[in-house]
Amino acid sequence: MTDTNGPSTTDYERVLRQLTLANENRKNLDRQLRLAGEKNQKLVKALEITKAEIERIRVSVAQEVEPPLNSAVVLEVGRGKMTYDQLASGKTPAEVEDYLDVQLGGRLVRIPFSPLLSPEDVEPGMTVLLNEHNQAVLSLGYSTYGEVVTIREKIDDKHIIIDLPNQNKAVARISGALAGVSLSTGDTVTYDSKTGLILAQVPSTEAQELVLEEVPNITYANIGGLSSQIEQIQDAVELPFLHPEIYREHQLTPPKGILLYGPPGNGKTLIAKAVANSLAQRAAEISKDSSTTGYFLNIKGPELLDKYVGETERQIRDIFSAARQKAAEGNPVVVFFDEMESLFRTRGTGRSSDVETTIVPQLLSEIDGVESLDNVIVIGATNREDMIDPAVLRPGRLDIKIRINRPNAEGAREIFALYLTPRIPISQDAIDAAGSKELAIDAMINRAVESLFSREDYNRYLTLTLDNGQTLTLYRGDFLTGAVIRNIVDSAKKQAIKSLLTGGEKGITAQHVLEAIRAEFEDQVEVPQTAEIEDVLTQYNIRARIHTVTPARSGRGE
Repeated sequence: MTDTNGPSTTDYERVLRQLTLANENRKNLDRQLRLAGEKNQKLVKALEITKAEIERIRVSVAQEVEPPLNSAVVLEVGRGKMTYDQLASGKTPAEVEDYLDVQLGGRLVRIPFSPLLSPEDVEPGMTVLLNEHNQAVLSLGYSTYGEVVTIREKIDDKHIIIDLPNQNKAVARISGALAGVSLSTGDTVTYDSKTGLILAQVPSTEAQELVLEEVPNITYANIGGLSSQIEQIQDAVELPFLHPEIYREHQLTPPKGILLYGPPGNGKTLIAKAVANSLAQRAAEISKDSSTTGYFLNIKGPELLDKYVGETERQIRDIFSAARQKAAEGNPVVVFFDEMESLFRTRGTGRSSDVETTIVPQLLSEIDGVESLDNVIVIGATNREDMIDPAVLRPGRLDIKIRINRPNAEGAREIFALYLTPRIPISQDAIDAAGSKELAIDAMINRAVESLFSREDYNRYLTLTLDNGQTLTLYRGDFLTGAVIRNIVDSAKKQAIKSLLTGGEKGITAQHVLEAIRAEFEDQVEVPQTAEIEDVLTQYNIRARIHTVTPARSGRGE
């Protein structure tokens, strides 16, 4: 009989069975834990024995790695393990297992890895040390030494075509040091001719670092006496840049280059800088992008010449490569060759060596390659255009030829006005006499120009006797240049400073300028060179040869 208010006999028996089962499970777990602990102890002892054995083997192997050791350059790294299918197909461990293809003593050798070196730590181009069994035991990393070469074309991620210094080409492998590096045509790299590996990328070459610069702050307003030449350059350069669609519609090709020629000191370099500045401003206006700028590559011919064969040509390639890179980004680039005749002289005229036979073709190939770039213009400046190779000057290369003449009287006034400005001290007496500072400066400039271009006896400079018997008198103004005018003004400023320090009146006077003119032509310069005199005669359309030259100075300018 059961109590209706308490648990039944059936419930009691069910609970008792569950307790008994739980107790048995606990005992089983205790037994399993004891067995697992015993196994764990055995494993710990086994691991300790194995670790000691590994250390003993490592020490034993390391003791074998003692100098002398051979070194080899890694050409290829093979990583893998032999499988049953590969063994069944006839493969050998030398083809599949971890290996290194190296150059050892001028021979190509396949070697195994030592346990001391992991295959993951080795890449092509590294130098490894070999033990007496010719196993690779230690990596010394990458070598960066080699010939400096230029990339001509990238074939794939492992191979490129390079231009060698001897003007040959070669296919080279890319070492692991350059894995993932973006290499492009024109980049400079080091090359190991023994292994055929490209080892490292060379930073921007000296030619690129020296000549690649942002456009100088020179505008057409900074140039005096050359308004007609500036107009010609603007028509030739800026119109195609501003209106390319109109040129394409008329099937006109923008000029690739301009030659500025004429006597030295008359603003050829200034014009080139002003062109670069103007193009940069135009580009910024068109693109409406503040990041758009211009670049001015200023190359002085003599500085680019190199005594090593092929080095000048390489630098020319580097220069145009830099220009193309900047132009491709939408920036106008002016490549300016100063003293162009020193680099690109007529072929066959060399005395000690005919370097121009390779330099001129290199320039021609670069200029011909500019046709696909709308943002590159080549400007050459020279005092001796007759010495430049005709192939450089033919249409399609330096299309536009502009002579930069010596300034006439009006041009001289413009140049004087660039240096004699209201910002500098002017004699108070001169200002009072003229009525204002500006009028005093104008009067000073007029007196200077009248003195320079006067045909009075005091202004005579040279007397020439020509081969045809003609006698010709040249005056100071015939030899005037923009550089000479600047020297005159600087000299007048120094005289004014000296006068002020010795108790005189402050400011420049007309007499200071006239004295500076006299000193420029009488105290500092003797007889000009024949080439300079011939250039003056050219302006008078006189082609006769000079027989004798006699100084004809007779007094001071009034």
